[in-house]
Amino acid sequence: MERILPVLGMSVSYFDTEPDISAKPVLLFFHGWGANKETFLPVIEALRARYRLIAPDLPGFGKTGEPDRPWNADDYAAFIEAFVSALGLRGAAFCVCGHSHGGRVAIKWAATRPDSGLTRLILIDSAGLKAKRSPVWYTKVCAYKIGKALAGLPLLKSFLGPFADRYAEKVGSRDYRQASPLMRKTMSLLLDEDMGKYLTRIKAPTLIFWGAQDDETPLSDGKRMERDIPDAGLVVLDPAGHYSYLDQLPTFLRALIYFMEH
Repeated sequence: MERILPVLGMSVSYFDTEPDISAKPVLLFFHGWGANKETFLPVIEALRARYRLIAPDLPGFGKTGEPDRPWNADDYAAFIEAFVSALGLRGAAFCVCGHSHGGRVAIKWAATRPDSGLTRLILIDSAGLKAKRSPVWYTKVCAYKIGKALAGLPLLKSFLGPFADRYAEKVGSRDYRQASPLMRKTMSLLLDEDMGKYLTRIKAPTLIFWGAQDDETPLSDGKRMERDIPDAGLVVLDPAGHYSYLDQLPTFLRALIYFMEH
């Protein structure tokens, strides 16, 4: 089931339950930040008899190497397009399911490539909407950026450089702290863009899953996506957190199958 596919000069590791031509409906999975294709294995095992299921390790995660430079949402959307084309799916009918970061890039790709062949979109606890921050948060970020800039000056580098690194470790999220320097820059580029402006441009019917206790992407984001995507419905899974599809797997599977087949 695990295969390697060259895409944009990278060797992409991915699962494909039906690598040969199949009459089964096709569903692609895109995982979240810091995760990998294996996070979808419970779903794949449950659905493989009904669909052709494909799940890559996105660049920078799992067994797929990092890109050669920091990527933004446009770069990840271009990767999805290239991956779909390399599989021979472009223009054919297929569905996409994106969790968290995978949802973010799926939103950008679906909104900017309406002729791709996408027939249904599934978003799970999707990232992409800019969080509302307090003045204190912006003050901390501003102080860090000023310190980082000053730390780059030759006369101050030896003095301020270690302080800037320690401050970033202290205030950064777990995902930020665990990322490589290149992927930290990638995260910053992704967080700088608000996917909210693309929601109204999504043409495919969309089903949104959200964990009621998600403390990484708030339920209010899911409600906004349901409101702004023209043909969308929201399923709130309770109790469930950021990995709501795993926390409530049987309910998730029933809703997904109904959405795919009706």
